[in-house]
Amino acid sequence: MTKQDNAIQMFEEQKIRTIWDEEQEEWYFSVVDVVGVLTEQTTLRGASTYWAVLKKRLKSEGADQLLTNCKQLKLQSPKDGKRYKTDVANIEQLFRIIQSIPSPKAEPLKMWLAEVGRERVEETLDPELTIERALETYSKKGYTREWINQRLQAIQVRKELTDEWQDRGVKAGIEYAILTDEITRAWSGMTTRQYKRLKGLTKESLRDNMTTTELILNMLAETSTKDISKAEKPETFIQSQEVAHRGGKIAEIARKALESETGHPVITPKNAAELHAVIVNMIEETAKSADKKE
Repeated sequence: MTKQDNAIQMFEEQKIRTIWDEEQEEWYFSVVDVVGVLTEQTTLRGASTYWAVLKKRLKSEGADQLLTNCKQLKLQSPKDGKRYKTDVANIEQLFRIIQSIPSPKAEPLKMWLAEVGRERVEETLDPELTIERALETYSKKGYTREWINQRLQAIQVRKELTDEWQDRGVKAGIEYAILTDEITRAWSGMTTRQYKRLKGLTKESLRDNMTTTELILNMLAETSTKDISKAEKPETFIQSQEVAHRGGKIAEIARKALESETGHPVITPKNAAELHAVIVNMIEETAKSADKKE
C-alpha cells in the first residue's frame, strides 16, 4: 500500500495543502489551493468555483489528458479538519495549469515549486534556468566546486535521457520512475528506494546525497541508456525497460572494476550532511598541517 504523508506548505504566507506519495516519490499539491493563490481568491469556495470553470475550459481546449492524469487524494479540509477527496496534481501537471491562469504570481509560484520538488522540476524547466538556480543553491549548501560541476552535468544528462524517453512514447511520472529504478538497480544492485534507505533518506533527493563517484557512475548509466535507445529506437515500454537495464549494466561493469582496483565499495551510506562533515574535517586537518609547517 502506498504511504502518503500530508503536509502544509507555505507560499507567501498562504497555505497550500500537499501530500507526499512515497511509492511514486513525488509531491502532489491541492489544485484548488494553487488556483486560490494565483487568482487571489479570499475563500475556498471562490477558488473551487474558479477551478471548476477552468476545468471546463481546458476540456473544451482539448486538454483531456491533463485532467485525466490529475487524481483525487484525501486532504484535510481547512474548514472542519476532516479528510476529503481533493483534486491534486504533481509539479509537471501544475506547470501546465499555471500557464492557463494569467497571474503576476505565476513565475514566483513556479520558483517556489522548484524549491519544493526540485528533482522533478529538473525534467520540465528550461535547463539554463535550472543550472543558474542550482549553482546558487548548491554553493549556499556548502557543496564543493567539483561536486557542483558533476551535479549540473548530471542534470543535463538526465534531461537528455527524459527527452529520449519522451520521443519513444514513455509517459512522464510512473513510467519514468520504473525505468529509473531499472537503471539504478542494474548499476548499483539496489532499487532507488533501497539506495535512499541506505543513506537514511526519505523525501530528500538521492542525487543530492551521492558522492562525486556515485554521480559519475549514475551519469554513465543514464547516458548509456540514452545512447542505446537512440541507436535501437525501442517501440514499446518493455523494450525501453530492457534498454534501461543494459545501460545500467554498463555502469555496473565500471563500478566493479573500480572497486576491484581500490579495494573499497563505491556506494556509500554517507548522505549530504555526513559528506559535508568529511569535507570540513579535511579542511581543518589541512589548516592544522599548514600551521605546524609555519
